[in-house]
Amino acid sequence: MDLILLHDEELRKLPKAAGNNQYLSPIIQKDIATCFEEEILSNIFKDIGDDVFALLVDESSDVSKKEQMAIVLQYIDTHGLVKERFVGLVHVMETSSSALKSAIDTFFAKYGLSFKRQRSQGYDGANNMCGQFNSLKAKILEENSSAYYVHCFAHQLQLVVVTVAKKKHLGVLNFFDNLSILMNVVCSSCKRTDILRENEKERVEKKLVVAYLKQEVG
Repeated sequence: MDLILLHDEELRKLPKAAGNNQYLSPIIQKDIATCFEEEILSNIFKDIGDDVFALLVDESSDVSKKEQMAIVLQYIDTHGLVKERFVGLVHVMETSSSALKSAIDTFFAKYGLSFKRQRSQGYDGANNMCGQFNSLKAKILEENSSAYYVHCFAHQLQLVVVTVAKKKHLGVLNFFDNLSILMNVVCSSCKRTDILRENEKERVEKKLVVAYLKQEVG
């Protein structure tokens, strides 16, 4: 709201009405954010027009333990420039290919997109994403045989880096092994997660105090 006020003279001139002024309430703020979202998406889909596009999808759980699917579209604009735009984050109850395909169907229907205009699809190497027969890739290819699958280069690079590092450096191998054990132990328990969070908070506070004291002495 402060940002809008800086650029809107008419809004700054409005009389103050503390009792009725709810611009900063969570509901109004969410409405404003939703309006921004719709305007941005509208411009992206207008930029795509009736042209073809590529679909990039990845899913991951967030801090609230909800599975979220990120949807990204790649396309070429009227100036011949390749653009890659994040267009949505969709909550999915499960990560099966059917559930992901259904979520994408709903998203496409909402914004008037069609699988017939899709010319590529890119995911990681998980079986539910790119398996030969019952994956998300296979389900989309059933609707459009021109939606060629390309293994996401970012995921490929990650796999290569981790594999090479593990084979060539014992310290890196031990780091990833210990990290995997730590994640399994801590993330399986909310209590352990809280303990780790509190310990990290105390550690950061101590470092801040030390840094402040050094600055005062200096």
